Order: sequence, then structure tokens, then C-alpha cells
Amino acid sequence: MSPEKLIETFGTIGLFVIIFAESGLLIGFFLPGDSLLFTAGLLASQGKFGLSLPILLIGCFVAAVAGDQVGYMFGQRVGPALFRRPDSRIFKQQYVHRANEFFEQHGKKTIVIARFVPVVRTFAPILAGVGEMRYRSFVTFNVLGGLLWAVGVTTAGYVLGDTVPSIDRYLLPIIAGIILISVLPPAIEVLRHRRRARALSTTEAEAAADELEHIVNDD
Repeated sequence: MSPEKLIETFGTIGLFVIIFAESGLLIGFFLPGDSLLFTAGLLASQGKFGLSLPILLIGCFVAAVAGDQVGYMFGQRVGPALFRRPDSRIFKQQYVHRANEFFEQHGKKTIVIARFVPVVRTFAPILAGVGEMRYRSFVTFNVLGGLLWAVGVTTAGYVLGDTVPSIDRYLLPIIAGIILISVLPPAIEVLRHRRRARALSTTEAEAAADELEHIVNDD
């Protein structure tokens, strides 16, 4: 279902529930958070579905922050056991590894940056709880990230919808562009990982060849 159809079907409360689920519940990693926020703001500028910008901004912000808080507490309590689980249709270890690498690379600011990266957005607060990140630090970055993401993306949709005539005609291409931009960071990270793995394999192969050559020469 498209973001517009989701909003039409489930309304404002449903939107808040989706944002909450994607922000910290494992079952929410596949939900379209970025495009949903942008679409909600754009539709609010058109006066559709009874959407109100102030209510959207407050509700989405609270839902995003609350979702991360739940994810953090979940990580503290059951995270270590979760990470030992085998892959299933919903849960895959690669999602955890991807988020973990992102967390190690960016540190505490991952809680802010991850807001704009699908999948990582869901797992980052859980990993923060598992890693016993200081609660006060987590709350600070959580609030900042929730503000920039929930309020920022929704406002961007509203401003664009309010300033560009008939913008709703281009909603699908815009959503496709948002999805593409959201997917770029993890895609780039995957390519970098493959390059590092390839370089490491080449280095190991060269080391093995040198060792074999030394053995042959010694004989």
C-alpha cells in the first residue's frame, strides 16, 4: 500500500502507531517511515483526510521518541538473547550486523543519523540498550533525532505541498525519490563492505602465496 493509502485507511492515529512501531519495534523495520511522514505533511497542506500540521508534528515527534525509548529498554532486557537467535522470515542477523557497524562507525550520533536510514533506524535504539549506552545521553540524542526526523521531514512535505501548485500529481515520483535517497546510505555501506572483504581476501591470498614461496625456497 502507498503512503497516501495507508494514511487514508488508518488516519492520523494509525500514522502515529506506524511511526512508533518503525522507531523501535522489530516488526516495524519494513514500514515506510520517511515517505509516510513526507506524504502526511504534503496531504496536510492540501487539507486532505482532516490532517492538521500541528497535530502531525506533535504526534509524530512523540511517537518517534517513544518508539526509540521502547527499543532501548527492549535492548537492555532481551537484546543479548535476541542476537543469538537464528535467522527467520522476519528477523535476520544481517540487519543487526548492519546496524552494529553503523553504530560503531558513528558512535552516539548514530541515534540521530539512523533516523534517516531504513532498517538501521529500527535497530539502533535496541543496540544502544544492548551496549549499555548511558541513558541520559541516549535520551538527549533520541529527542534531537526525533525532532529532526519527524518534525523536519513532515514540515518539508507541508512546505513543498503549500508552495508548489498541484504537487500531488507528482507524489509518486517524489516518494520514489525519498525511498531512493533513504536506501543510498546502506547501499553505499554494503559496497564498501564488499570492497573491504575483497581487498582482505586479496591480501590473504598474497600472504598465502608468499608463505608458500618461502616454503618452496627453503626446501
